[in-house]
Amino acid sequence: MTNHDPSTEVPESMFAWLTDGHGTDALRRTAVAVPSPGEHEVLLRMRAWSLNYRDLLVINGEDGWSPPRPVVPLSDGVGVVVARGDGVTRFDLGNRVSPMFLPHWQNGELSDEKYVLPVGGPVNRGLLAEYVVVHEDEAAETPRTLTTAEAATLPVAALTAWHAVVVRGQVEAGQTVLVHGTGGVALHAIQLATALGARVAVTSSSEEKLARARALGAEHTIDYRRDDVAQRVLDWTGGRGVDHVVETVGGENLNVSLRSVRVGGSISFIGLLAGLSASINTYDFVTRNVTIHGVETGSREMYEQLTAFVDEHGIRPVVDSVSSATSETEVTKALHRLESGGAFGKLVLVAE
Repeated sequence: MTNHDPSTEVPESMFAWLTDGHGTDALRRTAVAVPSPGEHEVLLRMRAWSLNYRDLLVINGEDGWSPPRPVVPLSDGVGVVVARGDGVTRFDLGNRVSPMFLPHWQNGELSDEKYVLPVGGPVNRGLLAEYVVVHEDEAAETPRTLTTAEAATLPVAALTAWHAVVVRGQVEAGQTVLVHGTGGVALHAIQLATALGARVAVTSSSEEKLARARALGAEHTIDYRRDDVAQRVLDWTGGRGVDHVVETVGGENLNVSLRSVRVGGSISFIGLLAGLSASINTYDFVTRNVTIHGVETGSREMYEQLTAFVDEHGIRPVVDSVSSATSETEVTKALHRLESGGAFGKLVLVAE
């Protein structure tokens, strides 16, 4: 038995975007049947989505991210519960919720059993459709203080930043943090670390983006194309190095992080932008007695901690632009902007 929201008429068909991994311009919008929620499942009427670099890997069919068959893309989204299957207890009709990127990672440490079926392909379905069915245990309510567009930025980028800064880094007031870049995870990391009372340094090649990072609370900004980042960080910290690094670039940039972190400090390693392998100075790794954590998004429990923190501290995610999810032109344009690397903040799509 399904319990429907009487104020929302659920149609028989809906639009869904499909990708076969052949690139942004090959995305197609098609009509499909609206799914029905089964036991312990809810039907979400999707209202907003945000774009992530990972989405491009699926849409462009990069290496292991290439979908074996057409799949609905996108990993981040917010929907409203419009129908409930039997046995649902976690949500009421009308609740605004987000599906989790790793649906089986609800609490505790990540394990092989939990690291399965990430939302957004290449195998599991994504969220870029008018309606989505999700098990109630695989979703959580969004922060009450955020707009729907802002809330759509949290499940991947903000949760990854939370995992890096709060769970792994255990950043405290008065500590120093180096954040590489001004991408989605980086901007959330700046806001979270600043809200915790930490002093934050940020790198970028754009003076405009560095100025905007300072407006978000960054104390020290570094142009990595012009300056020796590690030396600037050491100068800023009186030769000591930072307590924690949020490494969003990856590759050989890890060597910059190793030179920038204090003895006994920690590095949260997230980035894939500079490649999947690199030559690393293991001497610096050993002699600085540093801890390097690989960071994969986060659990539903972490997301719920994040939403409470966002509400408590009045954090407003940075949104670069908002586009229509029903317009082929606007969806394609937003994905191309993501590919270009020119955005400052999250690119969001909204339902009309």
